[in-house]
Amino acid sequence: MQLGQEYHIFDNWFIIHFTENNGMAFGMQFGGETGKFFLSIFRILVVGVIGWYLYSLIKAEAHSGLIASISLIFAGALGNIIDCVFYGLIFSDSLFQIATFLPEQGAYSSFLQGKVVDMLYFPIIDTHLPDWLPVFSSRHFIFFRPVFNISDASITTGVILLIMFQKKFFNKFLKEKKQNTSNIS
Repeated sequence: MQLGQEYHIFDNWFIIHFTENNGMAFGMQFGGETGKFFLSIFRILVVGVIGWYLYSLIKAEAHSGLIASISLIFAGALGNIIDCVFYGLIFSDSLFQIATFLPEQGAYSSFLQGKVVDMLYFPIIDTHLPDWLPVFSSRHFIFFRPVFNISDASITTGVILLIMFQKKFFNKFLKEKKQNTSNIS
């Protein structure tokens, strides 16, 4: 696919829309190439810390839901890093053309400067706001505008699970801490 190309899967409700994200969430970026380099290094360090934490949770036989949630976050972050690190090294630019794999003239970017590919788009509600609204009257409104990828969905799912079930996931830890405190007294 070339940049901006799309396929409507379920009418206008689910669209495969090819875009590339040069920065962080929602395309935010800072500092040009240097900022991208430091962002990539930071992501790699954070994935290393998450991997170490996941390993320690498995060794401590933590709640399986907690391990699954952290695993989703780890896998999603790792997937985005793989795009960022390697995508720019192995593909040509996809602007106004279909990207080629291992192009003879060289790829579009250098190490740690690649873009993350986003393709999933769910514009569930696409409408205009009513005229009677005082500030936003008649504005075009799309509910769930972000285009994202499986890695982003994995991270989001892991975080939502952590928030929803934190009491259940960390209950064993809290009980052990309470017992250790009472044993010291």
